[in-house]
Amino acid sequence: MTRLQLLGLTVAAALFATGSVHAEGDKTAGRKLIYTCNGCHGVPGYQNAYPRYPVPKIAGQNQQYIINALHGYKSGDRTHPTMVAQAQSLSDKDIEDIAAYLSSLAK
Repeated sequence: MTRLQLLGLTVAAALFATGSVHAEGDKTAGRKLIYTCNGCHGVPGYQNAYPRYPVPKIAGQNQQYIINALHGYKSGDRTHPTMVAQAQSLSDKDIEDIAAYLSSLAK
């Protein structure tokens, strides 16, 4: 095997390993953590009181989107007051678990 082929295999293996290191989250733990989320996101046709808009459905949403959104609320990059308060109470592990569970549900 040439050095170039060996280098290519090594790089490919490293990229594969790095891609699979991402935590999946614990769906069982996430199921327990979403009880508060259901108060708004689990009510069909629910609308926020002020400003008035439909509350988005999060069941079946993309896992990485949920993670990014919750981190955005936690950091203050997203500014919905209720979501900021909820996200600030979550650890990174909680966020991973919630995202794993919600993304496993049917839309």
